[in-house]
Amino acid sequence: MALLEVSNLVVDIPTEDGTVHAVQDVSFTVHEGEFFGIVGESGSGKSVMVQSIMGLVAGARTSGTVDFRGRNLLALDDEAMRSVRGREIGMIFQDPLSSLHPQYTVGWQIVEQIRAHEKISQQAAKARAIELLERVRIPDAAARFDAYPHQFSGGMRQRVMIAMALSLGPALIIADEPTTALDSTVQAQILDLLDEMRREFGATVVMISHDLGVLARVADRVMVMYAGRRMELGESANVLCSPAHPYTAGLLRSSAFNREPGTPLVPIAGRPPSLLAPPSGCAFASRCPDAMSICSERPPLRRYDDGTEVACWLEGEPGEPPAPELPPAVEARSDDPAADASIVRVESLRLAFPQRRGPASVVLDDITLEVRRGETLGLVGESGCGKTTLARAIAGLVAPTAGTVTFDGHELSTLGRREWRSLRRRVQVVFQDPFGSLNPRRRVGSIIGDPFRIHGLASGAERRAEVQELMELVGLNPEHYNRFPSQFSGGQRQRIGIARAIALKPELVILDEPVSALDVSIQAQVLNLLDELQRTLGLTYLFISHDLSVVRHVCDRIAVMEGGRIIELDDADRLYRDPQQPFTKRLLAAAAPEIPRTPARRRLVRAARPREAGPAPVLLPERAIEGARR
Repeated sequence: MALLEVSNLVVDIPTEDGTVHAVQDVSFTVHEGEFFGIVGESGSGKSVMVQSIMGLVAGARTSGTVDFRGRNLLALDDEAMRSVRGREIGMIFQDPLSSLHPQYTVGWQIVEQIRAHEKISQQAAKARAIELLERVRIPDAAARFDAYPHQFSGGMRQRVMIAMALSLGPALIIADEPTTALDSTVQAQILDLLDEMRREFGATVVMISHDLGVLARVADRVMVMYAGRRMELGESANVLCSPAHPYTAGLLRSSAFNREPGTPLVPIAGRPPSLLAPPSGCAFASRCPDAMSICSERPPLRRYDDGTEVACWLEGEPGEPPAPELPPAVEARSDDPAADASIVRVESLRLAFPQRRGPASVVLDDITLEVRRGETLGLVGESGCGKTTLARAIAGLVAPTAGTVTFDGHELSTLGRREWRSLRRRVQVVFQDPFGSLNPRRRVGSIIGDPFRIHGLASGAERRAEVQELMELVGLNPEHYNRFPSQFSGGQRQRIGIARAIALKPELVILDEPVSALDVSIQAQVLNLLDELQRTLGLTYLFISHDLSVVRHVCDRIAVMEGGRIIELDDADRLYRDPQQPFTKRLLAAAAPEIPRTPARRRLVRAARPREAGPAPVLLPERAIEGARR
């Protein structure tokens, strides 16, 4: 039975530059009790669509119908919509820290929502809130009731958001990227919790994600969106294992868990079209390896006997474009021909922060590690285990309490000011948040050129030429030299950070979650770029990530951290095949599963023309689509 039925939804958002056609004629049905996934790149209209359903997009012009329990939500006034939000439809937002008020306790915020919709005493609402916190596995829920959001970890805050969404027993829960940037173990816990709450409370879940592996784990059916349009819809196993649309196939090719470790990824070429002036034909045609001349016309909606629906002119399986060719690897550089194979040695490193009360907080405990020249060493573990702190100690940004860090034979604690300045040229960092690490008031040319200015290596026209050469090397348009960071996409901003890091041709680059918040297609481009730069420049990488599929794909060796200690270190393939420590086994078990590719065995039932092309559906001869495209 259908709980939510969306028909021909259109969402237009007026802006200073013109009208953004964020959602264009999208239709789908969500059945009671199912886990419905929505996937697509950033800007595909996923979040705008569900937020417009909830009436949360200010100034948006909407048309079509959104039927929820016999009512058209788009036709409800503000007061009627407020009674639906929370009570009948719960929402879990992407960033729980910004969704929870920092000045109020988490318990108070849950109680406030309950009492806003129900006539219930403060004590009864508090008892229900504590019970919900216990149900979502908040330890010592009664004591944590009066804690503030900043006193919880990211995963715990997301659990609070789930408790809040369940507080009024809604029939539908909409989760917008609820596991983005969470560790694999926490991500698995959140997904399992959502599925458990769905079964226990009888709720229906609609989850938005750009992570195909996440949806493969939990979703019953999946809808793929691109440029505000619906590309493909069907059962999760059919869509993700046997994609019928070239865009879905492109997303899967871009994912690290679908490629052999060490091989180049196959990103989707080009960029999405502007939604200010979307194309009249297929929105994906300009990036599609299977594009045909007829793609300039709006594609029909093809329906297959396995329930899959796809908006595409292609009648066979999507093609497989060739993987990009990478340059041959050069030997890792060293200023000293007699230098050993290790560029960094960490011995018995310990770091503790003093506390006002009680003993010091130990962040790093007896760390011993070496980073070999020319390799990519992965560093994995849960949030708070000390990964980033260890990287900062290796970069000389934080002084250890005990132990030594040696870079290319020089112990960091013995270096003078001039030696430190020289070292800074040889060790660089690419930070996790590309926007937060770039000064929004400075132009990109100045940001990338800072290393040349600080070290007095180039100025004027020479510096500009060096910066533009770097921009071209990392895949940025040199003509954008005078643009500001806000004028670039997330993937482009990460490229700016990489260009700045390699400006002085360092020997060691520390990459702190460089692709954690990027779409899979942009992620593939950045990972291929890092591989190409390593081969061309002989770089050594220390790669920190919570995405185990990415770590396995790019790293030669992997170090696993738990509680400030390295508990296991081995070659990447051997560690994945035969982990020794129980924590490593749990970490790998929590990773997103590999999505097997299987040949499509579906028969075409019908192809309906879009509304603009004519009123009647066109019945086509049945065709069998088996095996690979010839």
